[in-house]
Amino acid sequence: MELTLHPEDNLRLANLCGALDENLKQIEDALDVGISRRGAHFRFSGALGNTRLAAQLVENYYERAGKPISLEEIQLGLVELDRLPADQVTTPMPTLMTRRQDLHGRTPRQVSYLQQIQDFDITFGIGPAGTGKTYLAVASAIDAMTRDRVKRIVLVRPAVEAGERLGFLPGDLSQKVDPYLRPLYDALYDLAGYDSVNKMFERGAIEVAPLAYMRGRTLNQSFIILDEAQNTTPEQMKMFLTRIGFGTKAVITGDVTQIDLARGQKSGLVEAQKVLKDVRGIAFSQFLSEDVVRHPLVQKIINAYERFDSERHAQPSASKPEAGRE
Repeated sequence: MELTLHPEDNLRLANLCGALDENLKQIEDALDVGISRRGAHFRFSGALGNTRLAAQLVENYYERAGKPISLEEIQLGLVELDRLPADQVTTPMPTLMTRRQDLHGRTPRQVSYLQQIQDFDITFGIGPAGTGKTYLAVASAIDAMTRDRVKRIVLVRPAVEAGERLGFLPGDLSQKVDPYLRPLYDALYDLAGYDSVNKMFERGAIEVAPLAYMRGRTLNQSFIILDEAQNTTPEQMKMFLTRIGFGTKAVITGDVTQIDLARGQKSGLVEAQKVLKDVRGIAFSQFLSEDVVRHPLVQKIINAYERFDSERHAQPSASKPEAGRE
């Protein structure tokens, strides 16, 4: 497939292709196509559907190549390309008041997730890494705070990753908890700004807490985010869900394929899906690998692992591994 861009503009071509054609290489790797060019004339090789998508992406970015196009913009474009069906594009997306003016759901499930957070008091976001579960939950919390719908944001995480307990870590409670909550901090700083977030911490508008410290509390007029919920026990999940008071929203996020609990211990997130599936007022969003909004390779990695697990489970249980192989 061939494409010639008009009008030919060397500056726009340089902005489109990036340094050493790095932007074009991203498109090649993500869509499994080959791209060669001479001036403004591009030639695409590969599967017909993928070459059409690559040509569409190149043409779209050339129209806005008046300024340099970053690698991040290219990767986000690859994520969005062909994700939203025509009937979805015309549907108004939830508008969030954050520092990121370009923030919106980039896949149909992300759009639905944002809408569920606004419509329901309790929302579960379940799926693989990179699907925006935590980031969009934090964005919704910042939006609710900005619109004065809640008085504070409470960030909660079970501190069980890698098997350590809080006492294993040096420092006071805040210093012990900080490493586990770093992904939430990063999202807050990106969406509200460093100075604004620090001021909210100072006046108590943002609170962080390990899950174990939630027992006995009732939270009113709050936006609570429980992250990494796959690492809760059923008892902890029930305890957390019963902390919710008047005017409070809760978002529970997790990936049931990455459970770090001790062997034989049940996940509270897995059980909650079964127990609460028919409860009105609670929404569940199930994300898939195609909802990944990270480097395009992340989606390929997730798909590769899923194929590997499927093939391994499909093998006869009686078969023995070959010598020297696991």
